[in-house]
Amino acid sequence: MSKQAVAAGVGLAGVMAHCGGSPVGAVKLLVGAMASAPAAPEPYASLAELWQDRRLELRRLLEEDGSLSSALAQAYFFFLQGDMDDAVMTLGSVTGLRPDVAWCAAPWFGDARFLDAVGSEALAEACLRTLDYDHDLDTDEMRERFAPWFHALDVVSARNPVPESLAAMARLPRACGRHELSLDLCDRADAVEPVMWTAVARAATWRVMGDLDQAAAAFERALALDPANWSLNLDLADVRAEQGDFAAATGLAERGLAIEPHDVTLRAAVAAYRTRLSGSPEDLRTLIGLAPELANPVYRNLLIDYACAGPELPRGLVTEAHRIRTD
Repeated sequence: MSKQAVAAGVGLAGVMAHCGGSPVGAVKLLVGAMASAPAAPEPYASLAELWQDRRLELRRLLEEDGSLSSALAQAYFFFLQGDMDDAVMTLGSVTGLRPDVAWCAAPWFGDARFLDAVGSEALAEACLRTLDYDHDLDTDEMRERFAPWFHALDVVSARNPVPESLAAMARLPRACGRHELSLDLCDRADAVEPVMWTAVARAATWRVMGDLDQAAAAFERALALDPANWSLNLDLADVRAEQGDFAAATGLAERGLAIEPHDVTLRAAVAAYRTRLSGSPEDLRTLIGLAPELANPVYRNLLIDYACAGPELPRGLVTEAHRIRTD
C-alpha cells in the first residue's frame, strides 16, 4: 500500500489489513503518509481511531520502539490527550531530526485547542529542540516550511509573554533568517520585564544581521542586568574585537577572567587580545599552549588570527601558532 493511498483516505481497516494487524506497523505506515503529505487529515483520523481502540498496547509498544515514527505518533497522541506541552516538545525533537519535512503542517499544530493551551516554556523548549542538530534553516524553503511555527510563536508570545521563554523562542526565527520576528519577540519580552536573556537574544540577532554597534549595545544592557556574568564579558569582548577595538576587547576579557579565572576560553581570549594589542610573545605562547584545549575550532582559529596580527611578533612563534591553526 502506498503512502499516497493512505493519505488519500484508505481508512484504518485497510491499513491494519495491509500491516497484518500490527499496530506498530500501522503507525509506521500512517507516519509515512504524514511525511508524504503532512497537511492531509486522513492519516491523523486513522491514527486517532487506532489510539482509541488500542491505547494501552500502543503506549507500551511505542515507548519500546523509540523510532522517529513512534515519536511523531506520540506527539499526536499527546495532543489527543490534551497534553499540549509534551505534544509540542516531542514535535520539536522530530523536527530537529528531520527539518526537511513540514511536520508542523499537521492539522493539530494549527488547531485553536493547541494554540490556546500550549505553554510558553514548552514552546520555547520545542524551538530549541528544532535546532539540536545544526541544520541549515536559513533558506526560503525552510522559512516556508516553518511558517506554522512562526504563527505559533506569534500567538503564544502574545497570550503568555514570559520573558525568558520569549528570549529562547527568538532563536528559531533567527536561525531561519526571520530576524524581524526574533527582534519582535524580544520587544514583547522587554514590555513585560527586561531580563538578561532577552538582551542576549537581541544581541545575537543584531550580530547575525551584521550590526555590531547594536549587538554591542545589547550586550552592554545584558551586562548591566547581570554584571557578574563572565560569559557576557567575553561575548562583548568578542564583538569589540570584531569592531577592531582590541583595547576594549582586552579589558572586557580581563574583567571576565577576574570573575572566572579558570575558564580556558577566557584565558585564551585574554592572551589573544593582549597579543594583538601589544605584540607580547609571552601572551602568544600562552595562547599556543591553550589552543588545543579549545572545543570550538572556528573560535580557536579566530583567536589565533587576531593574535598573529599583533605588532613585531617573533616569526617563529607566529609560524608555530599558524601550525596549530591548520592542524
